[in-house]
Amino acid sequence: MTTLVSVIGTVFVDCKGFAKESYNPLGRNLGSIQFVHGGVGRNVVENLANLGLPTAFVSTLDDTALGEDIHKRLKAAGVSTEYLLRTPSEGMGMWLAVLNENGDLAGSISQMPNLTTMQNLVMQRGEDIVKNSSHLVLEIDLNAEISSRALELAKQWNKPVYGIPGNLDVILKHKEMLGELECFICNDVEAEKLISGDFNSLDTDGKIAALVNYVDAHSLKAMVVTLGENGSIYYDGKTKQSGYQPVFPVQLVDSSGAGDAFFSGTVMGLVRGLTLGEAVICGTKVAGWTIESKENNCRELREKTQRDAIFQKLLVK
Repeated sequence: MTTLVSVIGTVFVDCKGFAKESYNPLGRNLGSIQFVHGGVGRNVVENLANLGLPTAFVSTLDDTALGEDIHKRLKAAGVSTEYLLRTPSEGMGMWLAVLNENGDLAGSISQMPNLTTMQNLVMQRGEDIVKNSSHLVLEIDLNAEISSRALELAKQWNKPVYGIPGNLDVILKHKEMLGELECFICNDVEAEKLISGDFNSLDTDGKIAALVNYVDAHSLKAMVVTLGENGSIYYDGKTKQSGYQPVFPVQLVDSSGAGDAFFSGTVMGLVRGLTLGEAVICGTKVAGWTIESKENNCRELREKTQRDAIFQKLLVK
């Protein structure tokens, strides 16, 4: 079957404030303010398209000029928008973020979109979406109804699903869903809630051992945990391959979007047949390029992958 990765997830509009000097949470801070396209699903689908994978986006947009701008950018990246529906309002979320002088997130507030239209879309047209896809990406904390239906259809049609968390609302109540995923990728804060309350106090070897035990005990297929500037760890329950991947040196501009970028690069590698350890290298590269951008996506991603020796060596092996 021809490759088509369908991404089920949200669109957000991010309002980002960049502090010019040392950030004071109780005072007035001079800097710059920027509106950028965001949302976990939207970030991921744009990344995957710019990494050369045929993609489709299952989501909703507001029927506004801003919604149209987001639609045009996705189309320009090559994303299929057949299942990207317009709503009068609340089809997109909002994320207010403040970044300190170093580009690290200092505080944020999220406003979720109304998921009713997306839920109806998945319920009514989900079978067509899944059977016409080769792989699925699921923003798994949308709501239990959307996630359950998507996973049920994926199992019925034997399509691999790669899961990325949001706020862990759904996962913590339905941990059995993790066993339906081809690979689950989360950060260290989320891992501490899922794996062990002392996860972040462990050294790297201890974290890997905890990850291996969790994956095996819960019959998961594969899992990756990102550790911020300390890299990532991974374990493939099928091959029993585990390991640690350090970050590559980068110039930090804005850390938001890095997790989605890591997920995107890793999933791209897995879809193209790389081992989990090799795919995580791709994810680390994509995250690094995104950290060097003020947006949630690296706009030069295609060019950077083509010029990067490590990336190209993995993809042409």
